[in-house]
Parts: sequence; C-alpha cells; structure tokens
Amino acid sequence: MYYGVRTISSIILSEASGPEDLEPIALAVHALTSLPTTIRSLKQKGLRLENGVILERGYTGPILEEALKTNRIVRKVPQEGVYKGKPVVVAPIRSKDGKVFAAIGIVDLVTSLDLSDVFRGYPDVIEEVEEAKKRMK
Repeated sequence: MYYGVRTISSIILSEASGPEDLEPIALAVHALTSLPTTIRSLKQKGLRLENGVILERGYTGPILEEALKTNRIVRKVPQEGVYKGKPVVVAPIRSKDGKVFAAIGIVDLVTSLDLSDVFRGYPDVIEEVEEAKKRMK
C-alpha cells in the first residue's frame, strides 16, 4: 500500500511549447526508433536528436515547417537543410479539434528497405504492411 503524498507527472504541450517541453516526446520516439528525430511546435523551434544525443535546441527544418503549414503527414526528400537528400517523414501533432500545434519527424530509412525480403519468414507481417500501404493511398 502507498502512504504519503502522491504526485502525478504530466506533459502539457501547446503551439508555444519550447524545446524543453517537447524533449520527453522526442526522446521517447528516438529511443523507440533509433533514427534521427526532429520536433518543433508551431510558434517555437525545437530539437534535433541523433545517436541518443540532443544535437540542437532551436531546430527547424523545411519538412517540419511544411507539416505545420499543411496539417498533413509529409514524406519527402528535402532539397535543403541538415537532412538534404535523405528521405524523411514528418507527422503533425494535433489538438482534439484537429488543429496542428507541433510536428515530429524521423529520417525514413524504411523507404530504402525491401520489406518483403526482410520479413520473408513472417508472411503475416508482410500482409499487414501491404494492407497498411493500401490504406495510406
């Protein structure tokens, strides 16, 4: 049984969230994927992480900005910036009413993989991936 003061941790994000506010989300995504990860809010620049390290506070990139403007997932190869020439995917982070207030992205290494070769021994996974690709179109 627990006795004493109980504290509840929480994260509150908004369009004005800065790098410190966005850090827990960026660190979690980066830990899960081990891929270069970027994040920013609508009104403030954010973070860039690689190899388990925050490399930049006050980061923005052209595809993060595009996702913020369009409120859509963007899969693209940037023509400028730190990730120029590398495929990236950026997703908007939306409020309950669907308004974008931040965006998070990763370098999209999956686009360069032949998933059918990687998962040849796992036919159920291949089928699930193919179904997901159809839903995205």
